[in-house]
Amino acid sequence: MQRILVTGAAGFIGFHFVQALAGRDMAVVGVDNVNDYYDVNLKRGRLKQLGEQANFEFREMDIADREGMAALFAESPGFDAVVHLAAQAGVRHSLERPDRYVDSNLVGFGNILEGCRHGGVGHLIFASSSSVYGANTRMPFSENDTVDHAISLYAATKKANEAMAHSYASLYGLPCTGLRFFTVYGPWGRPDMAYFKFTRAIDQGETIQVFNHGQMQRDFTYVDDVVEAMERLLQRPAEPDPDWSGAHPTPATSYAPYRIYNIGNHQPEPLGRLIELIEGALGRKAHKEFLDMQPGDVPATYADVDSLQRLVGFSPSTPLETGVARFVRWYRDYYSGR
Repeated sequence: MQRILVTGAAGFIGFHFVQALAGRDMAVVGVDNVNDYYDVNLKRGRLKQLGEQANFEFREMDIADREGMAALFAESPGFDAVVHLAAQAGVRHSLERPDRYVDSNLVGFGNILEGCRHGGVGHLIFASSSSVYGANTRMPFSENDTVDHAISLYAATKKANEAMAHSYASLYGLPCTGLRFFTVYGPWGRPDMAYFKFTRAIDQGETIQVFNHGQMQRDFTYVDDVVEAMERLLQRPAEPDPDWSGAHPTPATSYAPYRIYNIGNHQPEPLGRLIELIEGALGRKAHKEFLDMQPGDVPATYADVDSLQRLVGFSPSTPLETGVARFVRWYRDYYSGR
């Protein structure tokens, strides 16, 4: 039986990923510090659902705790694979609390890498972000483009994670697979995300803030598609690219066992369409306040997912109208009577 460590298990994607592993021939250990960045009750609700799985064990701990993480990786049996999803999320929050991003996203990731190294882990999958594309404007965003111009500390920490992972792949032969997620949404989602904020405000008759005067596009990616991609990649540890050349280096692969993938829907949608779909699902019209672009934000995201399709024969494809309807249905069920 494989033993898998999933960090950020009380988080949005971590919760769905652990659920997907239920009933498989694996023992899953989940780690999360259940911080108060957003509603702790929502995180506890996810954990309550996961607690019903016989093959799931939860540890409430902080990945920035060096001694605690070292002790976890020293347990016997060790971990066959690690899926690292824990992080301090949010572009705008990184302007207010940069310390949290340094502690969780840099120190915490360093502890994960050291644990994998000393624990003989066979595969590390880690969450990066579409935010690393920063000031890039060529669309669609390709993993083979350079990403050297971060416009938020959050993005910079995710770019740093990719560089840190490559160094461990190169030095210690640790297979590392980085996933650049593009605006993941769906049931049990994060309340700090625009689709969640819009739904709550429209449902309660409040005004929604529409930044960049609505001139925004996002490659909305439904969470079930993200999880399927992760499940397929879990069994495909990164391998050295025999065609990689230091004379003409490509950022997505390496001479080391290291690989970066975009996980996106390859279908950028105008922000206005998202709002219209939420209005339709709720049966209510939005009251809008149009504002300028927020610091650290980008006007558009659009993922090139050809490499994911080539390797595992899959690319996210859930239509936005389907995903929004499922989210709004969950939202109403979850918050009814609360």
